[in-house]
Formats: sequence, structure tokens, C-alpha cells
Amino acid sequence: MPSRANAADEAWERYARELGQNLQRERARVGYSQDRVAYESNLSRYTYQKLEKGESRPGSPANPTVKTLLAVAQVLDVQITDLLPPSTPDLTVR
Repeated sequence: MPSRANAADEAWERYARELGQNLQRERARVGYSQDRVAYESNLSRYTYQKLEKGESRPGSPANPTVKTLLAVAQVLDVQITDLLPPSTPDLTVR
């Protein structure tokens, strides 16, 4: 049986992947390349690509700052909440 902390980690990984899928969807909607979104958001292309994969580095889920998400949302002309998955993981588990 997985520990509660392990379950919380898995929930965060799922959340980060869904966030990445939302980024991809919105980027496709406006017809922008990853390069364009990265450049206009003041991110490296690599960083933005990892966000769309839901990773920060291999084996580690993305954990972007609010500033990063707000910049990307502005470039994509959406509200930041449009990028966030609808259900949030419980991060209070210890």
C-alpha cells in the first residue's frame, strides 16, 4: 500500500502532466510554436518544452512559479486559471 506522501507525490505528477496538456492545447488554439511562447514569456525553449511535458527535469514533475504561469497565460491570452487543472492534489499530506 503506498504511503500518503507517496500518493501525494503521484497526485502532483498527474497534476503537472495535466497542466502541460493544457499548455499544449492553448498553444495549439492560438497557433503558436513552442519557441514563440517561450520567447514571449521570457523563458528558454527548453524550460517551456519541459513545462508542456509536465517535467522540470527527467523524473521530476514540473513546479512552475506563479510568475512563469502568468507570463505564459498572458502570451496565450487566457486566464491563468484556464491553464490549471480543475482538481488539485492535496499538498498538506506529510
